[in-house]
Amino acid sequence: MACRSLPEGQSGPAADALARRMLSAVNASAWANTGAVTFVFAGQNRHLWDRTRGFSRVEWGDTIAWLDLSQRRGVAVREGQTLEGEDVSAAVDDAYGKWVNDTFWLNPVVKVFDEGVVRSRVDVDAKTGLLVRYTSGGRTPGDAYLWWVDADGRPVAWQMWTSNIPIGGLEASWEGWIELDTGAWVATRHEILFKTLELTEVRGAETLAALLSSPTPSDPFEKLRSLCHREDPARSCGAFN
Repeated sequence: MACRSLPEGQSGPAADALARRMLSAVNASAWANTGAVTFVFAGQNRHLWDRTRGFSRVEWGDTIAWLDLSQRRGVAVREGQTLEGEDVSAAVDDAYGKWVNDTFWLNPVVKVFDEGVVRSRVDVDAKTGLLVRYTSGGRTPGDAYLWWVDADGRPVAWQMWTSNIPIGGLEASWEGWIELDTGAWVATRHEILFKTLELTEVRGAETLAALLSSPTPSDPFEKLRSLCHREDPARSCGAFN
């Protein structure tokens, strides 16, 4: 498949208006009130994201990691054993990379007005799209995405120009839309060439307790709090970038 050049667009009020239509179509205000989310990415990585506290648990293979996203620290267990030193640092850094990638696929629309984002309106073959370029932040600054939306502003596809995909302009569909209990909308299925990328077991709620369906659940992040949230963090508390 041939690479496509990154198109030129026009930034300004028209681009911002299209971005706001997209936010409305996915009910971004409801997403802001979604305090906790859980989902499985591509059948491999299981996430429990406490958005209120900025914690996340990532499970893959024989490893579980608990991350404090604001303090950039975390703990990890592999085959039931708590990791320490370089092992825990490597594990939580790996977990954070998965978190960045997977949660971006969960709901990137709400990031179109983030700091460092450049929005441009693009007109191609009688179609109008929104080109979003991330000039800073994340792990791959410089990535760009061209959104195509339906009449209501809900995304139907995007084209990608990213550092980790060698085909410029590769298209992925945005479909399988579901409404979370909070009213926010997220897409759960993407067709990319001959591959289907799915997010499964997707649920969201206003609070972690509501998501876990218990008024007084045990804190799934107790291990993180006990090992990292103290004056002298344990050796099993590792840092990530």
